Amino acid sequence: MLGICRGRRKFLAASLSLLCIPAITWIYLFSGSFEDGKPVSLSPLESQAHSPRYTASSQRERESLEVRMREVEEENRALRRQLSLAQGRAPSHRRGNHSKTYSMEEGTGDSENLRAGIVAGNSSECGQQPVVEKCETIHVAIVCAGYNASRDVVTLVKSVLFHRRNPLHFHLIADSIAEQILATLFQTWMVPAVRVDFYNADELKSEVSWIPNKHYSGIYGLMKLVLTKTLPANLERVIVLDTDITFATDIAELWAVFHKFKGQQVLGLVENQSDWYLGNLWKNHRPWPALGRGYNTGVILLLLDKLRKMKWEQMWRLTAERELMGMLSTSLADQDIFNAVIKQNPFLVYQLPCFWNVQLSDHTRSEQCYRDVSDLKVIHWNSPKKLRVKNKHVEFFRNLYLTFLEYDGNLLRRELFGCPSEADVNSENLQKQLSELDEDDLCYEFRRERFTVHRTHLYFLHYEYEPAADSTDVTLVAQLSMDRLQMLEAICKHWEGPISLALYLSDAEAQQFLRYAQGSEVLMSRHNVGYHIVYKEGQFYPVNLLRNVAMKHISTPYMFLSDIDFLPMYGLYEYLRKSVIQLDLANTKKAMIVPAFETLRYRLSFPKSKAELLSMLDMGTLFTFSLGSCCHLLAPSSPFCVLVHSFVWYHVWTKGHAPTNFAKWRTATTPYRVEWEADFEPYVVVRRDCPEYDRRFVGFGWNKVAHIMELDVQEYEFIVLPNAYMIHMPHAPSFDITKFRSNKQYRICLKTLKEEFQQDMSRRYGFAALKYLTAENNS
Repeated sequence: MLGICRGRRKFLAASLSLLCIPAITWIYLFSGSFEDGKPVSLSPLESQAHSPRYTASSQRERESLEVRMREVEEENRALRRQLSLAQGRAPSHRRGNHSKTYSMEEGTGDSENLRAGIVAGNSSECGQQPVVEKCETIHVAIVCAGYNASRDVVTLVKSVLFHRRNPLHFHLIADSIAEQILATLFQTWMVPAVRVDFYNADELKSEVSWIPNKHYSGIYGLMKLVLTKTLPANLERVIVLDTDITFATDIAELWAVFHKFKGQQVLGLVENQSDWYLGNLWKNHRPWPALGRGYNTGVILLLLDKLRKMKWEQMWRLTAERELMGMLSTSLADQDIFNAVIKQNPFLVYQLPCFWNVQLSDHTRSEQCYRDVSDLKVIHWNSPKKLRVKNKHVEFFRNLYLTFLEYDGNLLRRELFGCPSEADVNSENLQKQLSELDEDDLCYEFRRERFTVHRTHLYFLHYEYEPAADSTDVTLVAQLSMDRLQMLEAICKHWEGPISLALYLSDAEAQQFLRYAQGSEVLMSRHNVGYHIVYKEGQFYPVNLLRNVAMKHISTPYMFLSDIDFLPMYGLYEYLRKSVIQLDLANTKKAMIVPAFETLRYRLSFPKSKAELLSMLDMGTLFTFSLGSCCHLLAPSSPFCVLVHSFVWYHVWTKGHAPTNFAKWRTATTPYRVEWEADFEPYVVVRRDCPEYDRRFVGFGWNKVAHIMELDVQEYEFIVLPNAYMIHMPHAPSFDITKFRSNKQYRICLKTLKEEFQQDMSRRYGFAALKYLTAENNS
């Protein structure tokens, strides 16, 4: 096979071949034009024997020969340019400073396809070998809408990133939901040499809404038809992918196939591997017109510049209008219209080998596309059953898919050495901040965590929210990791209002959570819960980052800042909404405090009223949070307090809730104000515009204290609600609190961060922040 010469022997061989090509070509054209005394068609279009448009005739044969001659001459000119280029590059090759290229072996599809006359146009070995330069950008377009499709896109992108060696430019035609999710994901993923642009799918609906479509993809399943209008006018070619695609090879190999397109070929497609378009699946089955088995549009190579010149927009619209008069609607969305156009214009298609779209729907011929694992290029889960599809090798395909589904996406943040990346302001600022840290500092890891960018997938599950008419709605905000997952159902039963949760999980744990949620009737019946996945990275639990993520993505004017191991009282949601009006939170800076209690019992008969709670408190079934405050109501040396402290020594914190004044709360009937004290950390309801949590505090210690301090310096009033309560449920001590207790350096660094936070407060708020330094010294 001819290629770029890298030495004298290759150059000489290529030159001799060039001299032989004209002779070989003429011998082939004149002696090879007859087989068994019968003329053999050399035109891809003439091989359509069943079509009257391509009936063989001597005149058409002569025209075909002339076309073939022009193609050979064009190939010769290209080869001469290639050889001259190789000659000019020879010195640099000897120095080893050449660009690496990726080539794709010639593929024509199976022999049955060729007999059907859909010649791929790549049977000649005399043409230029397709290559992709090392730093050439590969453009990929994907249509994506909704929560589920956004998750599918992530798995697709992972499989592409895993194998890729080239810069990538993703063009995402997305609705507002998918754009919000994927824009945040890519921004926090920070993968080098990857660019992402979004195109508003909702603005394109009018272009295709006139087409009735029965396919489950809905209106978005038709939007690939309008890519020539949607994508930038200077974009010449693009690979278009469905969201249910998994790559098993470098996408550059597919990109290289563009170089094989000849003449008017503008669409690269794989033959449909089911019998759908043959019309024999059931009685009276009437599919849209297609050439033979038709083509599957899960993977498309589009030559956009040529399609625009051919007036593609007008071509598909006229075809769709004509066919809809008889078909009334599409069954397979854009695929039906693509095939109807191709039926009328078969010269538009370059047929890709079927391993570029191994279609795993029921009763397909996909097994004919591969003999070995190495043959697999692209797997297409194009059945509504997805992973439950019937296929002899489905277990292998499923495992390959699950590999990328659970693969740690952080490992894909690898540089493409030798390829310049576009300037990213966020990346540059991050590198600058990290470079200013002292790596010899014993608290370096703590400080570094503050600047770590965690990959974030918002709204991992379907989310719906209807705003309240009176603008008093409150969202419960919390964060959790895998070991607190069992609390979700109980919280949903206690709190009927919207919930925003940030979950700190690995990629594999995210899939475990998904299966857990989908198997829970309680969770699946709740659509007003926003689950935001923050992916694990580093050695600390980024508790305040998680809280900020959950706070930032609420849809209500107010939020209840809670923790996942607390159960709110029944009816707290409606009580808080009434309190918002009563205390005029809309026009005043108030933080409404929900008093916190706790129990040692894993099975608790939850109190249904304040009176019942007080009774349980007196009986010792409940006590005030966190423990030390309980003994303000009893003798500190009483056997009960001693017993309590011995059981839960790991989270005793006498100061955290003491200012709530539980003794006063017992008899209170109206809200009352309390003053800030050192280490105060109540659970509060505030407006959504309150300050964020300080990210420097990770793991255990001072993460809520610092936030309450900032509320106080901004002159929030702390108001205790007399008929509200929440109860902390028992659990094993967290890994972070164990580190705090056992690691002296951990405690030293926490103290250092506290002092630095207080100094920052003094710089930002001046005289108003001095009291915090005094209070800390006196505590």
